[in-house]
Amino acid sequence: MGTLAEHITKAGLGERVVTEAQLARLLDGTRQRRYNLVNRALHCGDLLRLRRGRYLLSSAVKQGKVHPFVLAQAMLPGSYISFETALSYHGWIPESTQITMSVTPYRRRQSLDIPKFGRFLYYPLALNTGWFLEGVDRDTHSGQSCLIAQPLRALLDIFCLRKLDYQGLRSLTEGMRIDGYELASIDISNLERLRPVYQHKRMARCISAIQGELSQ
Repeated sequence: MGTLAEHITKAGLGERVVTEAQLARLLDGTRQRRYNLVNRALHCGDLLRLRRGRYLLSSAVKQGKVHPFVLAQAMLPGSYISFETALSYHGWIPESTQITMSVTPYRRRQSLDIPKFGRFLYYPLALNTGWFLEGVDRDTHSGQSCLIAQPLRALLDIFCLRKLDYQGLRSLTEGMRIDGYELASIDISNLERLRPVYQHKRMARCISAIQGELSQ
């Protein structure tokens, strides 16, 4: 294992995404020396460059010690897993998703392709200030935490992102293939709790329509 990989492992970062700032604290010497060590580790395969300024030890990938959800948030801190990715994780839809989809707190949509992990997509939504993490839970994978939307929040995020109008429960069970049992278990009060999250009136109408149908 190369010198840089040894430094990273001894610092307890062997299974985590490492930033340029962390490398600067770990390594003595000049910026050029640090640049040379990083390039040497990349060339010999000890280190993977995930994006500019973000690295991961190859050994962590080979041993399966990094979960894509944890990686998604390490690549863009402040984001949370949502949309179909979260619905699949919670068992609301039968398909496993090949893309890790997240909501970003920033204004710009981003797309990252990371070897061995696939595509990561980050979408901004029109959300009210102070409500960004409403209906979002902290989970743990391989000893590292990540933020994942609860199923209902993930579903409403889909409506918000794609500017959908609610077309009835059948559109969810047949169109999105959401499990009918899960829909029947929705607590109407939880829908109301999510009403202040979204800026657009269309989302308020959507929430009211779902509440109305579920209460019948």
